[in-house]
Amino acid sequence: MRNKRIVVALGRNAFGETFPEQQKNVKKAAEAIADLAEQKFEIAITHSNGPQAGMIHTAMTEFSRLDSRYTVAPLSLCGAMSQGYIGYDLQNAIRTELLDRGIFKPVSTVITQVRVDPFDRAFQHPTKIIGRVMTKEEAKAEEEKGNYVTADGDGYRRIIASPRPVDIYEIDAIAALLDAGQLVIAAGGGGIPVMEQGTKLKGASAVIEKDYTAAKLADMLDATHLLILTSRDQITTEDSGQPIGNIRAADAIRLIDEGHFDPLTTLPKMDAGAAFVSSGEGRTAIITRLENAYQGIRERMGTIIKKS
Repeated sequence: MRNKRIVVALGRNAFGETFPEQQKNVKKAAEAIADLAEQKFEIAITHSNGPQAGMIHTAMTEFSRLDSRYTVAPLSLCGAMSQGYIGYDLQNAIRTELLDRGIFKPVSTVITQVRVDPFDRAFQHPTKIIGRVMTKEEAKAEEEKGNYVTADGDGYRRIIASPRPVDIYEIDAIAALLDAGQLVIAAGGGGIPVMEQGTKLKGASAVIEKDYTAAKLADMLDATHLLILTSRDQITTEDSGQPIGNIRAADAIRLIDEGHFDPLTTLPKMDAGAAFVSSGEGRTAIITRLENAYQGIRERMGTIIKKS
């Protein structure tokens, strides 16, 4: 009998935007994860890191302005740092929740690199806003470096690409830990985007959409379920606000092609869910609110995508 293996994608609402908020909110996420562990799922977790990576990038930029010996931190490094400290809080909260329920299951965080295509069209059409608000002069200096900026209120912000994930380099380690009975936190923030240069991996100035990486991770692990936890009970269409409950993957793809979802919010979730379900047999994708994780996995709540 095939083991029940699930990839859980935690949205930004599971963490907050400050250290105290994160420590408080991960306890709620830990409860949802422990509910799944009680149902004997093999669990891999990925998560958002937008506010955290942006905070690190802003802090390191300000640090470099105060001390000329230091440079601005590359985005890949900010992603790695955010994976580490989010993983630290999350794995400890999950460990505590599991032990409080009488479950002994080791929890590990894997710093994860994800390959992106240097010719991905996203690099010519950046969409993700990061970092602090800049003056016009600072924005011009960024453009002279080859970076993209956009107007934001009375100032300017940097915008970066969001390419699709191609491969996950640490997939064998993640699979081995799952096979050994551990709960694994991996590919945080969509993974650290990297490009191959011979035998070296070079960090890319980009942020990978975590929902697409979650689907890639679930596919490579041959998971039975992909659970995307967000701030909504169900996905709704952008034009009519129609909530979507149970839906076939083919119908979800048709709605995507017809442009019924917001490109920056609901589209990646539906697209990732439909792609995961379509790429294998016996797969289910669920998109729902964090607090509804238990009901979602029992298919009583949320947007449920299946092949037929």
